[in-house]
Amino acid sequence: MSTNKMNPGRLLGISGAYWQTCTLHAGVELDLFSRISRGTCTVKDLAGEVKADERGLAMLLDALSAMDLLEKKEDRYRNTPEAEMFLSRESPGYVGFMIRHHHHLVESWSKLDEAVKTGLPVRKRASYGEEERRESFLMGMFNNAMATAPLLVPGIDLSSRTRLLDLGGGPGTYAVHFCMQNPGLTAAVYDLETTRPFAEKIIKQFSMEDRVEFMPGDYLTQPVTGSFDVAFLSHILHGESPEDCRGIIEKAVKVLEPGGMIIVHEFILDNTRDRPLFPALFSLNMLLGTRGGQAYSQEELVRMLESAGVKEIVRTPFKGPTESGIILGTLK
Repeated sequence: MSTNKMNPGRLLGISGAYWQTCTLHAGVELDLFSRISRGTCTVKDLAGEVKADERGLAMLLDALSAMDLLEKKEDRYRNTPEAEMFLSRESPGYVGFMIRHHHHLVESWSKLDEAVKTGLPVRKRASYGEEERRESFLMGMFNNAMATAPLLVPGIDLSSRTRLLDLGGGPGTYAVHFCMQNPGLTAAVYDLETTRPFAEKIIKQFSMEDRVEFMPGDYLTQPVTGSFDVAFLSHILHGESPEDCRGIIEKAVKVLEPGGMIIVHEFILDNTRDRPLFPALFSLNMLLGTRGGQAYSQEELVRMLESAGVKEIVRTPFKGPTESGIILGTLK
C-alpha cells in the first residue's frame, strides 16, 4: 500500500493536474518554443507569427513562465535551457512529437467513464489514423526510443547474432541502435506500409541504409517471412488481446533459427496487476484506444512465450524511464 496519504489538497492537485498538461500541449502545438529559440520575443512578435490573440497568448506565455519553461524579463520571453533542449524542433533532444501525441489522446481520456462502462474503445488507433496523428505517434515513438535505446541496447548481448527482426518496429530506432552497437548485425523493420516514410527517414538519418531495411506488413493479418536469429518486440503486445499476443509471438518464433533469441520490451505490471503506476495507467490508455489491448504482467508474458516454445526465459535488470522492462528467451 502507498505511504502517501490522500487529503483534499492532494486529491484536488491530481484532479487539476491537466491544467499544466494542456498549457504545455498548447505551447508545443503552437510551436512557441521553436519560434522563441531564435532569440527573445514579445507577445506582439509571436502573435503575428502564430496568428493568435495577443491577450490569450500573453496569458499562455506567462503560465509557461510560471512552469519554468520560459523566462520573462520585462515584456520579452526566452526559453529556459530545458525548454531549448527538449521543446525546440531545432534540438536533437526534441520530444514534442510525443507531447503532440499525448495532446491527441486528451479527448479520449475525458471519456474514460464511458469506456469503462462499455469496455469498448472511444478513439481510433493512432497507427491507422490521419496523417498528422500518425506522424505524432510514430515520431513520438522515435522520441521515446531515442531516450531509451542508449540505456537498453548495451545490456543485451547480440555480438554473436547476425540478423534481427524488429517486429512492429515503427520508425526503426531500436533496429538502428542495435546495429550501431553490433557491427556484425543487420536488421529488418517490419511494420505497416504507411510507416515506411518515417522508418526510411530515420534509417537514412543514421546512414544505416546498407544494414537496416524496411519490410511492409501487418503482423496481425499477414505472415512474417525470412530467417532471423533474434526477434525484438518493443511495445507492440500491449496494443493487442492475449489471444492476438500469442499469435504475434508465434509468428516471430516461426522465423527464428534454432537457438534464436526473442526479446520482449514492454510496460510490465507486477503479477498482482496493481503496480507500478505507469503500466496500470497505460492499461487504461489501451482500453480507450483498442478492443483488447492492455499492459501485461511478467507472469502473463512468460506464459505467452512458453506456449510458443521459448525456453530459458529471464527478466533482465533493465528498467526504463516509464517502468518498461525486458523479458527474453531462446529457442532450442
